[in-house]
Amino acid sequence: MNRPVTQNEITAARPLTGRVSLITGSTSGIGLGIAKALAAAGSAIVFNGFGKAEEISATQAVLSAECNVKVEYSGADMSSPDSIAEMIDMTIAEFGRLDVLVNNAGIQFVAPLQEFPVVKWDAILAINLSSAFHTTRLALPRMVENKWGRIVNVASAHGLVASPFKAAYVAAKHGVLGLTKVTALETAEQGITCNAICPGYVYTPLVEAQIDGQAKAHHIPREQVIRDILLAQQPNKRFATVEELGALTVFLASEAASSITGVALPVDGGWTAH
Repeated sequence: MNRPVTQNEITAARPLTGRVSLITGSTSGIGLGIAKALAAAGSAIVFNGFGKAEEISATQAVLSAECNVKVEYSGADMSSPDSIAEMIDMTIAEFGRLDVLVNNAGIQFVAPLQEFPVVKWDAILAINLSSAFHTTRLALPRMVENKWGRIVNVASAHGLVASPFKAAYVAAKHGVLGLTKVTALETAEQGITCNAICPGYVYTPLVEAQIDGQAKAHHIPREQVIRDILLAQQPNKRFATVEELGALTVFLASEAASSITGVALPVDGGWTAH
């Protein structure tokens, strides 16, 4: 005879029940993986990003049905402070609270420093760094009011080390780590934590496209592209998964991580251990 499930077991399985999470850049890839994990942990979700309207609606419906949580969508432009403010206002109006903020939105461009287009530099700094400042400054008043909050900034191994030809991306991700530390220090006595996740290469559809492109360009097998080009810096020679990043985010958003704040957590297979 099966025994009934206890309330403690339910809480352990869905530790974020009653919470509201906003994840920027979450219509695909890492952000979507994190949104799915937070929803599975019981949190209501506001996801954000660009994409086809029908695909976004389908994602919203599936996430809500599978996880039995309320899911809202914001198409806010992360390069626009006004648009970001509207997204935060919508979240508060819809749910009355904002408990977990995940700053994930990001773009990339690769070029030598002396040839780096100014417009690309400005766009990357706006979306990869300034957007996290704007969401954080606007979310903090409600978190302070509730004496509880979790901010998770998705940085990168490139927030800890550099690579050639990625000046704007590396500068922005280093900036995200600085913002993380300042936020943690300013909120340490208010029940709020702020941490950064620093992934190496994560397997997403965009990375799959890179594998195919590199294999064709260099006329080598995809396995060699993965091992010798993309994962050259990762000692474990495997991609992290969006599920791993989602699970880490759920942990950082849980009560178990209440004393973890102001840190950069590499998820890079040993890349930054060199």
